[in-house]
Amino acid sequence: MHLFIHLTHGPEKPTQADRAFLIAKTALRDGHQVSMFLAGSAVQLIKDEHLDSVLGIGVTATELRNSVEEIIERGGRIVLSQVSCGARGITVEELKHKKVETGSPSVLVEMTAVCDKVITYG
Repeated sequence: MHLFIHLTHGPEKPTQADRAFLIAKTALRDGHQVSMFLAGSAVQLIKDEHLDSVLGIGVTATELRNSVEEIIERGGRIVLSQVSCGARGITVEELKHKKVETGSPSVLVEMTAVCDKVITYG
């Protein structure tokens, strides 16, 4: 099954943001395909200051960088909204070494259309 996870919560809502990454990791561990699209405030999560912090609370909380790396290593795809990145001063150059992509609204539509199930955290 191909799951698509759309996240708009960022550092201001750490527990909600954490859950999207937890579900993505869990689905990949269970053998599913996963694509994530981060929009709005969620694009800020890719900044080093947030990657190196722990999101959420409870036994499943982990450093965000570990979650992102595991998702990518297991074949997950993470796309950040170009529009949201531009509005928040996040440049393509800043993202090069992070193994994530940027995408337009049409990429969001395409990603949604090709998946089997959609999970939204917004």
